[in-house]
Amino acid sequence: MPRFAANLSMMYPDLPFLDRFEAAAKDGFKAVEYLFPYAFPAQELVARLKANGLQQVLFNTPPGGTDSASFTQAWESGSRGTASVPGREAEFRVGIEQALVYADALNCPRIHAMVGLRASGAEAEAADATLISNLQWAAVEAAKAGRDVLIEPINTRSVPGFHLNRQDHAHRIVRAVGADNVKVQMDLFHCQIVEGDLSAKIAQYLPTGRVGHFQIAEVPHRHEPGTGEVNWTHIFQTIDKVSAECGWDGWIGCEYNPADASAGGTSRGLGWARGYL
Repeated sequence: MPRFAANLSMMYPDLPFLDRFEAAAKDGFKAVEYLFPYAFPAQELVARLKANGLQQVLFNTPPGGTDSASFTQAWESGSRGTASVPGREAEFRVGIEQALVYADALNCPRIHAMVGLRASGAEAEAADATLISNLQWAAVEAAKAGRDVLIEPINTRSVPGFHLNRQDHAHRIVRAVGADNVKVQMDLFHCQIVEGDLSAKIAQYLPTGRVGHFQIAEVPHRHEPGTGEVNWTHIFQTIDKVSAECGWDGWIGCEYNPADASAGGTSRGLGWARGYL
C-alpha cells in the first residue's frame, strides 16, 4: 500500500508551521516533508517529530545563500537552487553541508538538491556539466552520512526557466553522476503537465532503482487528489503494483495546496486518502 507523507509547507496553511506536525499526526500521517528546515533549530523540529510519532522523509537543500538569513533571502528573491548554475558551486557546497547537518539531526534519509534556474546566457550543456559535477561531489559527502541526494524535474509553467523539466533528462543526469545514492524525485504534478502518460512513466522508471521519492498534487490547480484531471486511484494502484514487483518501499509526498485553506480545510479535504492513512 502506498505510504503518504504530509508536506507541511503547503498543507495546514491555517496553522503556524510548528503546529502542523500535530495536525498531520492527528489525521493519520506517519511521515512528513517540507521545503526547508533552516529557520528553526534542528532540536525543535526533532521534538515535534518525536512528540507526534512522525518520520522526516524529505526536505530541500537551501535555494542559495551561505547562512540561514541568506537562505531565506535567496528564496524570497526568486532563487530556486544552485546545483546547475556555473559560478555558484561554493553556495551549493555550503547548502549541501548544512542540509546534511539537519538530515543527521532529523534522521532524514534523503535531501532534495535544488537544481535551479538556468543562468542567463548559459548553454544547456554547461548547466548539465555543472549539475553533474556538483552532484558527484554531493554524492560522496551524502554517502558518508548514509543519505540519498535527489533531483526533481519541475514544469516550466510553475517555475519558468527551471533547468530540469523532464524525467528522461533527470535520469540521464543521474546515470552520468554514477552514484547509487543520487536519484530522481518524481513529482507527478510536474510530470503530468510536461509529459503526461503517468502510468507508463511510473512503470518505466520505478524499476530502474533511480526513483527515490514521489510527490503528488492534482492538475491543473495543485490541490488535493480528486479535484482535477488525474485518475489517482489508478495511479496509486500502478505505484503499488510496480513497487511490489521491483521492491520499492519509498514515500509519496503530498505536496499540494488544499482547495479549502480555511481552518480545518486540509483535514476535511483528505477524503481521497481514506483507506491509505
